[in-house]
Amino acid sequence: MASQDRGQPSAVTATAGQPVWLGSHGASAEQRFHKGMLGYSVERFGKRVIDLLGAVFGLVVLSPLFVLVGAAIRLESSGPAFFKQERIGKDGQPFTFYKFRTMKNGNNSKIHQEYVRRLITDGSEELKGETGSFKLGADPRITRLGHFLRHTSIDELPQLINVLTGEMSLVGPRPPLPYEVEVYPEHAFRRLEETPGMTGLWQVSGRADTTFDEMVELDVKYIDNWSLGLDVSILARTIPAVFGGKGAW
Repeated sequence: MASQDRGQPSAVTATAGQPVWLGSHGASAEQRFHKGMLGYSVERFGKRVIDLLGAVFGLVVLSPLFVLVGAAIRLESSGPAFFKQERIGKDGQPFTFYKFRTMKNGNNSKIHQEYVRRLITDGSEELKGETGSFKLGADPRITRLGHFLRHTSIDELPQLINVLTGEMSLVGPRPPLPYEVEVYPEHAFRRLEETPGMTGLWQVSGRADTTFDEMVELDVKYIDNWSLGLDVSILARTIPAVFGGKGAW
């Protein structure tokens, strides 16, 4: 990444060849200094250990579910059981993101791309779907099984692979798509200061029921106040949030 004057955006080239604009915001160095670098490093090491143990345990225990869901997806519609997509990770680095496929194979992303652009730039209440959430309503690309997988968050389980490889964490901001980042306002780039996660403060605080700016605010709050205890608290709140289905689609 080319060096830039502080506060000016720097370009990060995604694997697709499209520039992603990443603001050079200062990380919370002052906060880390006051907390103590040694203690902070130990906590960060602990976060990675929890990620590794959680990913390995989850992949082993949930392997029968992976087989069943994969078979059900392939029976309902043609195409692979897993969906691979480029996402933007920490410091603007692109990576391959895994989910169970919930849409018809070979769908057009233009519908979602336009919705996201309007959500980020306009943030209008008119963009709320039939459920009152900021999600694309009546999306024709989603299969019947896909609606169930999304509502229960089962479609997210393959991201344990991303956690295992270190591209994601169990807890952190959700990784955005390249075309989302291309229309980010300046303050939203702070989301890219932390490793993205499967769950996070935003997910346990309403998910799609919140606006884009509210999501950014929650993610920045998580980054600025991060601790291992906060991660454990969010993980504990994730299970009831998933079963409650609040903000899920």
